[in-house]
This record gives sequence, C-alpha cells and structure tokens, in this order.
Amino acid sequence: MHNVRIASSLLAAFGLGAAANAGAAFVEDSKASLEMRNFYLNRDFRQSNAPQAKAEEWAQGFTARFESGFSEGPVGLGLDAIGELGIRLDSSAARRNTGLLAFDPATGEPVDEYSELGVAAKLRVSKSVLKVGTLQPTLPVVTYNDTRLLSSTFQGGQLSSKEIDGLTFNAGRLTKANLRDSSSRDDIGYGAARSDAFDFAGGSYAITPQLTASYYYGKLDNIYRQHFVGLVHTLPLGEGRSLRSDLRYFDSGNDGQQRAGRIDNRNLNGMFTLTQGSHKFGLGFQRMSGDSAFPFLNGGDPYSVNLVTYNTFTRADEDAWQLRYDYDFAGLGIPGLSFMTRYVDGRNAATASGSRGEEWERDTDLAYVLQSGPLKGLSLRWRNLTFRSGNGLTTDLDENRLILGYTLALW
Repeated sequence: MHNVRIASSLLAAFGLGAAANAGAAFVEDSKASLEMRNFYLNRDFRQSNAPQAKAEEWAQGFTARFESGFSEGPVGLGLDAIGELGIRLDSSAARRNTGLLAFDPATGEPVDEYSELGVAAKLRVSKSVLKVGTLQPTLPVVTYNDTRLLSSTFQGGQLSSKEIDGLTFNAGRLTKANLRDSSSRDDIGYGAARSDAFDFAGGSYAITPQLTASYYYGKLDNIYRQHFVGLVHTLPLGEGRSLRSDLRYFDSGNDGQQRAGRIDNRNLNGMFTLTQGSHKFGLGFQRMSGDSAFPFLNGGDPYSVNLVTYNTFTRADEDAWQLRYDYDFAGLGIPGLSFMTRYVDGRNAATASGSRGEEWERDTDLAYVLQSGPLKGLSLRWRNLTFRSGNGLTTDLDENRLILGYTLALW
C-alpha cells in the first residue's frame, strides 16, 4: 500500500497537467519531465577510532516536475508541482549516513523508499511572478541542495521581479524545509536550532553585459541575520580566452535570541577562472573571520566557492585556497566527455581543543553524456575524492560516487 501511495504522488505531479484546459497558454506553455538518477556512494573512513568503518549505499531516485504556463489576461495564474521518490537498492544500518536514504530513527535501518509531493501556485503580473507553496530557490542566502539522490525543498512564498531592465529582484519568506534524504517537512532552522521563518530580499543588477553586482539580506528569525554582496565580471581576452572573476562577501550575526549560540562571522571568498578554448584554470580563496562558523539553512548549501564534493571549509577563522582545472574533450573530437580536478587546502580553523585545525580535499570528476541515439542525454559520472584533516580535526576518508542520470521530457 505504501508503494501505491508513493507512485500516486509521482503521477499526481503529471496529472495536474490534465486539469489545465482552463487556458490555452496554461497548457501550451506547460512542460513536464521525469529525471531518473541511479546513485552509488562508497565512503571509506581512514581515521583511528572512526564511528563506522565505511558508509556505502546504492539507490534509485525519480523526480517528476510539472510547470504550467500562465492563464491569459493581465493577471496570469499557474501551477507547478514536484514529486520525488527514492528507492533503496542496497544499504544497512551499519553502512548508512551517505545522505542518499532516509532511515528509521528508532532502529537506524535505512527505509526501503521515501517520497515527497509538493505543489506551488503562481501568479504573474507584468514581469513579476509570485509563487506560494513548494520552492527550490537558488539565491546567495538560500540555495536548495541537489547533491544526492533527491533534492531538498522549502515551503513558503517568493516574489521574483524583472520590471527594471537589468535588475532581478527577489523577496520572500520560508517556513519549512524538506531535507534531501527525508519525507518530512520540518521547521526552518540552522543546526539543531529551529525558527518560525526565514525572510529574504535582494537582487542583482547588470551594470554592463560583463559586470553584475548583487546584494541580498536574509534573516532566520531569532537565530541569525546575514548580508551578502557579490560582484561577477567576465573579461574577454580574445582568441577564445576570457577571465571570469566571482567575488562574494557575507556578514552574519545573531538575530534576537541566541538559539544556536553566538553567531559572528565574516566570509570573503572568490574564484578567478581563465578559459582558453577547451581548458579552464581556476584559483579560489576564502577567508573566515569572527567567532563562529559560517551559518546557512538546513536543507541548503553555503554559497561559497569552496563548497566542494565533501567539505565546505567554512569553520570559524578558517583560511582556504583552491586550485581547479576543467577540460572539455570536445576539443579532441569527443563531445560529451568532460574532466575536472581540484584541490582545496584549509588552515587555521578553530577547534574544540583550541588548536588550529587543518584539512584538505582532492576531487576528480569524469563525466560523459551521450550525444545521439534513443538515449541521448544519458549521463554517467564518476566522482573520486580524498579528504584528510588534523591538528584538532579528526576526519579522514576516501570516497567514490557513481551517478547514472537521465531526464525524459514528457512534453
């Protein structure tokens, strides 16, 4: 019976399209897709006295999406829906904690399946759209997580406006979060602290076609408030070369009651990327200051250039730098094949023992996307990483991820 309920949830996302006959644009501009993601993760812990020898899980995920157009007239109405289903293929209580599967808190046993269904109503006036319901924002102060089997979602409302040429404005309130490995909607929060709401507002402005400036403000009620300023610039250098500069600065502090303890953090980070034909060379940096780590919402990702495959390098007082290289094999006549490797080194991180922790991560990605045939768009990605830490930090691990993905456009 549980299988039927989950399958019905997925199909309901598409069934909404059948009720869309009220307006031609509602139907004609609608689209629906089914994303299938097969994910295997093997994490081998290498430190002494590790709580578990390894974490290893294999699962199949399905994400159905439906986006309607808008009804005709000066005020357009529409509806979006998302249905997610995760199915356990191989796991156990002794090998969980990969972030792929939900588990029974009483027994620690990973569940056989878990799911979510979310719907958002939307209203459009001119160049402004208001959405209320299930959201997946991608903003500096709140970005949903899509790094495992299923993606996280939030509940709330968001207004997006492009009334002024070059300016994109966003504002809203979020009240619930559904984590990437959960079927429950929990109160919005940070760490173990919970809040009634997260409010945000801000936007980005294209000063020139090559230069964009951004400012955002976020407040997790009675936990933290956060200011963000960003600059992105692309400098054409001719002959297939360009230099992209991405600079980000956050200032975070307590809001009202200190439910999560003292929050005091400044986070300056950036990435410079030189593109030369099929090659990309990246140099990143990050400087943390203040008494606490960088805060970000449960269910979200930190908007940092050093958010890499495993670690975030956002501990209190931590300094980190990154070297990255990407190559597109289309330059050698193999379109669809790509390679990435990077190394991040973090130093001076505050630890519970009072020492200055050190940590580093090395990542390698090799991916291929089929370019033709009946399975065009099918992707296979291998991710390999090594993470080591010391001087008060105690996690060492080697990890491999194999991800097979395919998105089927239904209409």
